[in-house]
Amino acid sequence: MATTTALDLAKVRNIGIMAHIDAGKTTTTERILFYTGINYKIGEVHEGAATMDWMEQEQERGITITSAATTCEWLGHTINIIDTPGHVDFTIEVERSLRVLDGAVAVFDAVAGVEPQSETVWRQADRYEVPRICFVNKMDRVGAEFHRCVEMMVSRLNATPAVIQLPWGVEADFKGVIDLVTMKGLLWSAEAAKGEMYEVVDIPAEHVEVAREWRDKLVETVSENDDELMELFLEGVEPTEEQLVAAIRRATLASAINPVLTGTAFKNKGVQPLLDAIVAYLPAPIDIPAFKGHAVGKEEEVIERHADVTEPFSALAFKIMSDQHLGRLTYIRIYSGTLETGTAVVNSVKGRKERIGKIYQMHANKREERPSAVAGQIVAVMGLKDTTTGDTLSDPAHPVVLESMNFPAPVISVAIEPKTKGDQEKLGTAIQRLAEEDPSFQVRRDDETGQTVIWGMGELHLEILVDRMRREFKVEANIGRPQVAYRETIRRKVEKVDYVHKKQTGGSGQFAKVIIDIEPLGEGNDGYEFSNKVSGGRIPREYIPSVDAGAQEAAEFGVLAGYPMVGVKVTLRDGAYHEVDSSEMAFKIAGSMAFKEAARRADAVILEPMMAVEVTTPEDYMGDVIGDLNGRRGQIQAMDERSGARIIKALVPLSEMFGYVGDLRSKTQGRASYSMQFDSYAEVPAHIAKEIVAKVRGE
Repeated sequence: MATTTALDLAKVRNIGIMAHIDAGKTTTTERILFYTGINYKIGEVHEGAATMDWMEQEQERGITITSAATTCEWLGHTINIIDTPGHVDFTIEVERSLRVLDGAVAVFDAVAGVEPQSETVWRQADRYEVPRICFVNKMDRVGAEFHRCVEMMVSRLNATPAVIQLPWGVEADFKGVIDLVTMKGLLWSAEAAKGEMYEVVDIPAEHVEVAREWRDKLVETVSENDDELMELFLEGVEPTEEQLVAAIRRATLASAINPVLTGTAFKNKGVQPLLDAIVAYLPAPIDIPAFKGHAVGKEEEVIERHADVTEPFSALAFKIMSDQHLGRLTYIRIYSGTLETGTAVVNSVKGRKERIGKIYQMHANKREERPSAVAGQIVAVMGLKDTTTGDTLSDPAHPVVLESMNFPAPVISVAIEPKTKGDQEKLGTAIQRLAEEDPSFQVRRDDETGQTVIWGMGELHLEILVDRMRREFKVEANIGRPQVAYRETIRRKVEKVDYVHKKQTGGSGQFAKVIIDIEPLGEGNDGYEFSNKVSGGRIPREYIPSVDAGAQEAAEFGVLAGYPMVGVKVTLRDGAYHEVDSSEMAFKIAGSMAFKEAARRADAVILEPMMAVEVTTPEDYMGDVIGDLNGRRGQIQAMDERSGARIIKALVPLSEMFGYVGDLRSKTQGRASYSMQFDSYAEVPAHIAKEIVAKVRGE
């Protein structure tokens, strides 16, 4: 691929493929790679051979865990595809992929419609303002309903779908699609097993009227969101094919509409037109507005970077991976300038110099070395030592910090104990590598028990991390039961808590006196605030941060059961010091002890993570499912009906959801499914709080 001129940038597409688990995302990507000529044989997910699912566990489980980046060519355009996982435990992967994409294809299951994870991913894409086209997949399946799926895009996602294709036939009779832009039929013959060949034919007489009606709707929808087409529409002029395509592109880039296509990736129908639409409607790097960052150390000073090879180099590291042969690879999206091997760059977030070793264009897990890369490209580089996910790399002479990413706090933990001394060392390496790759995975050492505790986003997330430790790093370890990330907070304000720290027994003494107020920050605020109201120099200014640090340290271990204390405001009212015996350490200890004393008096309570659970079940089992959720302290929020199945939405404490997958299966004979994601923290009922405290104290 030519890598220099701005002209080439117009022919680059950086896209993600996003969906609910099992909507057919990886299969769609596989077909794209097959038709663009990279894959010789199509990889089937259920045979465990899909190219994009390159970790062993992905091939066994048939789900995509880490977003693999792949490059392919279509109609003279370079398409960089990032395949993202649809399972809710891996939302972090989706988040970091969306951050570096210019456009996305949202894949929907024509039978299930818009599912819970589709909503989550859609909201994430809304946040980053990623233009999207929609692909209604699995039209060959029994129960496929294209129009219901489109209606759900409006009701559930608040989207503006612009239907540009209608299905031709449905379920087993699905033959192809009716293209409303060209007003032609695209017919896949049964003989072409891999769907390479399709015919462009006139729309059959029995479909002409419906096609005409939907074409009018398309023109109307696009006109409402594009001024140029609106003028033609008001004048009653029928737009030409070129005018309509240009208007759809403009409205899609403005995120005003979402073109909707359809097909069945598994049966190889509808994928080539999807590729055409990616090229026609999704943005090139130069269509994206200037990327805003800020000066190092000065957040108020905005710096813009354009997708232009002549501007200073800037890039965002969005993924770290350990390659068995190459070691550590950092995936970067280049926003401006040019990068060559051997170049010195600066990590402007950490203020460290880095040197670029080699540059690779990645294809799932194969790679091709490149001498250089330019703005708009997604590449993997070797040689970066201190760079982690979300860091900015820039030209040392023109440093900039690009906006970073949001990472949710982990909600579940397990203790992990190596079986032998040798495993202990390997575990250290494994944990360090995995934490580099995945910011939603955290490690803490419990000083009291000496155990290593790992934290993640859900049971499946931790299961896969432990599995990777075993396979990739050969660590044999015993895994404890999953534990919930409880928190503590206070319910009332306590004023004027007085604490004196005094130690004067020969030698240099210690003295510090503090008087603090402590109060809750209010519902939904789980932060920590410190306010200094000391006047008249009663505590010298240099000791104030020590009081704050002491209080924060004490807040890490709550007074009830040692869980982190959140949602607390500390106000330092008054105090006293001693010319000789006062020190930063003395005030830190005083701040810590005063906080503990105040928290004991402030009606401390335990908080637990509540999960938003959505269960899809046949009507026959609905009573059992609701009864079971109520038995788990669940609060039913809403009930819905979707294609003959019942949808139950509930808020349930995470502590009650362990092993739910097995229980649900046995209660519904395997016919129900569920998804859950973290919603909020809520107060634990008193009798359960007592049990939690007793358990922690070993009573």
